[in-house]
Amino acid sequence: MTQPSNRWPVLFVPIAVALLCLCWSRCVGAKGTDSILRDRTLGRYAVTSIEFNFVGKHKYKDKTLRAKLGFKQGDDIDTYLAEAYRRTFVEFYRKKGFHFVEVTLDTEQLPDGSVIYTISEGPRVKIASVKFSGNNAIRTGRLKGAVKTKTTQWLIQPKYYLQEQVAEDVMKLQNIYYERGFLDVNIAAEAPVGLRFSEDRSKVHITFTIDEGPAYTVGKIIFIGNEHFYEDRLRAELKLKQGQIYNRRTVESDVEQLLKLYHENGFIDVKIPLPAPTYVSEVGVSVVNVEVEIFEGQHFRIGRIDIIGNVQTQDKVIRRVLDEYDFQPGRWYNADIARGDGTGYLEKLIRQTAYTESATITPIGEVPGQKDAQVSIVEAQTGIVMAGAGVSSDMGLIGQLVFQQRNFDASDWPESFSEFITGQAFKGAGQDFRIAVQPGTEVSEYSISFTEPYLQDKPITLDVLGLSRVWERESYDEGRTKGYVGFEKRYKNRWRRSIGFRAENVDVDNLGPNTPSEITAVKGDNAFAGVKFGIGRDLTDDRFNPSKGHNFNVGYEQLAGDHTFGILSGVYRWYETLHEDLAERRTILATKLLGATVLGDAPPFERFYAGGTGTYGLRGFDYRGVSTRGLNPVTLKRQDPIGSDWVFLANAEVTVPLVGEEIAALFFVDSGTIDTGRWRAAVGTGIQIRLPWLTGPVPMRFEFATPVMKDDEDDVRVFSFSMGRLF
Repeated sequence: MTQPSNRWPVLFVPIAVALLCLCWSRCVGAKGTDSILRDRTLGRYAVTSIEFNFVGKHKYKDKTLRAKLGFKQGDDIDTYLAEAYRRTFVEFYRKKGFHFVEVTLDTEQLPDGSVIYTISEGPRVKIASVKFSGNNAIRTGRLKGAVKTKTTQWLIQPKYYLQEQVAEDVMKLQNIYYERGFLDVNIAAEAPVGLRFSEDRSKVHITFTIDEGPAYTVGKIIFIGNEHFYEDRLRAELKLKQGQIYNRRTVESDVEQLLKLYHENGFIDVKIPLPAPTYVSEVGVSVVNVEVEIFEGQHFRIGRIDIIGNVQTQDKVIRRVLDEYDFQPGRWYNADIARGDGTGYLEKLIRQTAYTESATITPIGEVPGQKDAQVSIVEAQTGIVMAGAGVSSDMGLIGQLVFQQRNFDASDWPESFSEFITGQAFKGAGQDFRIAVQPGTEVSEYSISFTEPYLQDKPITLDVLGLSRVWERESYDEGRTKGYVGFEKRYKNRWRRSIGFRAENVDVDNLGPNTPSEITAVKGDNAFAGVKFGIGRDLTDDRFNPSKGHNFNVGYEQLAGDHTFGILSGVYRWYETLHEDLAERRTILATKLLGATVLGDAPPFERFYAGGTGTYGLRGFDYRGVSTRGLNPVTLKRQDPIGSDWVFLANAEVTVPLVGEEIAALFFVDSGTIDTGRWRAAVGTGIQIRLPWLTGPVPMRFEFATPVMKDDEDDVRVFSFSMGRLF
């Protein structure tokens, strides 16, 4: 018979001891300060219940101040961390204008779980005045506009003194002077001259005292390390010249231009540090020399070009873009337009013309004097089927059923019905095919279009369009049936020429009793055909979304048939980047000048109507709202628009980025005139939304404008919506 085991009494003893210890610790934890497990050697206290107290504060609630703390229940209270947060409160108050704030921490209460900050806020210091002393070379108004230290903001709201802001403005003013050659400038805004507080310390008078010193001129411009280019060739790229006032911004621009020159000619790894001015050590001479040190690196030609990432898109869609800009094997590797980070002109052009999400061109390989180019793309969704309804400011209520494939291939017929249904057919050649059915209350349009951007793989664009449209005009209906074929040849020097052919029939019917005689004269079918010749040049930095540069187009169209006349037109656009932030988002100024005239006796439906958006857009006025008026046979008043023989527009617009590159604010001035009436002008603002996956390279715009100059016969409109780009 087995003897009973003795192990249970042995195990019972340690278990009982552990339970007693646990109960004892729970009891102790329930008593006041005994709830704290102290680690005096580390100055840290683990607390199950922390109390925060703010003594003496008036301006801000406990909740606001607690939000600045990093403590929460169960954390360790670290003496050093508590002190760090004391400094956080000081900084918080000073940023709000409480320059004389004092905050103290009661360290004796920390072991008991009490975090007590005593706050002496002091007065909130308003900026009473901002002055500048000693500035002779730069006007006070220019300096005031550069600093953020002001007496008010948003016109009426007072601004409060912030020591850090004043220090930043001092640095900004020094940079302004330094950029203009005042290399010895000294600027301060300190007590007793630069800072004067009122007796109750609630106001401060700030004076930026400026010791300009001399403006330095450029002595010698010296090049070091250049072996490939002679000095005369490099000097031709510089805006900074000997004898001019030294300007740091000009130096920075010149360095970028030199880098561009080297990159264009195959020097991928060239380095040109920003040159520091070297003072000429002569008494009474304010001259600096500029030493430009160039580390050229190796000289590379293009070896093999590999395209990766394209599943649907054919290689030729990418290669012909490269060929158009001479990025081919054997050529010098142009690292300016192919930067390897997606920001080069050629990389952006591939992304926009091939409708990819991204495109980068990276140099690879270790062969001396040669770099292979790896073109990496991420394909985007290029097929769109869109059904819906909407309201257009120019067309009223419209329905919409659109099929569009921006990577179309007319030769890729489906091998099976499933390929057709799933969209695998007719895809991959970079062509654009669109069918649109758009019935509406005022206008109904049905169209089919096809674009081949590289006809026979050459830089020639082919456009084909078939269109049927019925538009309810003021006192009649206008129906158009149109066919168009156009060709545009692009050249390496950015010039282009075009020729286009159109055949059209315009049916004018449903005339009302108020219809002007000019419209009655063209009642019924009006058939005609024409040919248009055009020439232009694009010197912008981006074909679709330019930020600098200019372009222009001039064209003449001759038409014959039931009506014989000509149309001469020209447009000039200019772009300039006003500001670029740290995220490389640009504030852009765009201007446009447009003029057009008819030669001969054109029918009303081929004359010019300004207003609304589009080619002859004049925001602030109704679509076709600026026009010569016809005589109403009933009222004997000039009422309905009949078109003008010529038009001239001058528009300017500033685009300011708000959210990424997708949303921007618009500020614009539109103006112009026609062959009757006075000069028209309107000012306005709006929002631009860019959704490349939906609308391609063109944005949606919502705009509000108010006419400031108009003719009595004009029709005005405050709001307009468009999908396209005015400039």
